Amino acid sequence: MKCIFDGVGTAIITPFKKDKVDYDKLGELIEFQLNNGVKAIIALGTTGEPSTLTKKEKLNIVRFCKQKIKGNTKLIVGAGDNDTKKVVSFCKSVEKIGVDGFLIVTPYYNKCTQQGLIKHYKIINDNVSTPIIVYNVPGRTGVNILPKTMEQISSFSNIFGLKEANGDINQITEDFYLLKDKIAIYSGEDGLNYVFMTLGGKGCISVTSNVCPREVSQVINNTLKGKFNLAYSVQKQLRDINKALFVEVNPIPVKYALSLLNLCQNTLRLPLTSLSKEYENKVYSALFEIYNHKNSKIK
Repeated sequence: MKCIFDGVGTAIITPFKKDKVDYDKLGELIEFQLNNGVKAIIALGTTGEPSTLTKKEKLNIVRFCKQKIKGNTKLIVGAGDNDTKKVVSFCKSVEKIGVDGFLIVTPYYNKCTQQGLIKHYKIINDNVSTPIIVYNVPGRTGVNILPKTMEQISSFSNIFGLKEANGDINQITEDFYLLKDKIAIYSGEDGLNYVFMTLGGKGCISVTSNVCPREVSQVINNTLKGKFNLAYSVQKQLRDINKALFVEVNPIPVKYALSLLNLCQNTLRLPLTSLSKEYENKVYSALFEIYNHKNSKIK
């Protein structure tokens, strides 16, 4: 089976300060992740707001992450676009820096066919040498990779994984029937992490692990060790925070939560805005439940 990592991959935020990338806080966030057992940092995923970053900013973030990680965990870079040529060009720029993998979301907005998906990933596969994780999130892109399509894509030499955020348990199950002996399958929805792992998943690419890396790691690592009851009990503890971090579009709630932990400013780039006042208490309460009242890190 082709696999880049097993365990938790954190889809890390991009912290801002006065509309500039806040590298001090990004460094703190990476240290927080490394100290709590994550197996990969995913920079420039959806949670990292790549659509509002310039190419120069993106490459600088990749360089910083690589320097900060120092090989202590995998570095995977989000490189998706709705233009195949742009994806290839960006991947080649990142390959000059050197990373462990790419996370490449399906083309969005222009909504290609299943045949278009196959050709898109084939062209990228043939023009890069770095392992690729395909990212299926039809709620954002308007395109759904069907399992039979993904089976064809998985045969390409540099396709090592699938991050599945489709939410359809029937399709997820079919993914595992067709793919789990060929490539790694990662949960793309924190509320389904335990389900993915019991089906044979290799890990998750998580939003929640931005704020609870240790607990999310416990879910994944315990299932990998066959300790399903223990994993389930932790997954249940994470239920409220998993829900709270998606009360508005990601990464709005997770940035607010991280600001409560003093790990970033609650700053996003338009068109994203700060968390609505009506949801602040829900996020605070869910975070408080995890960290409890003795933890002074919460404001």
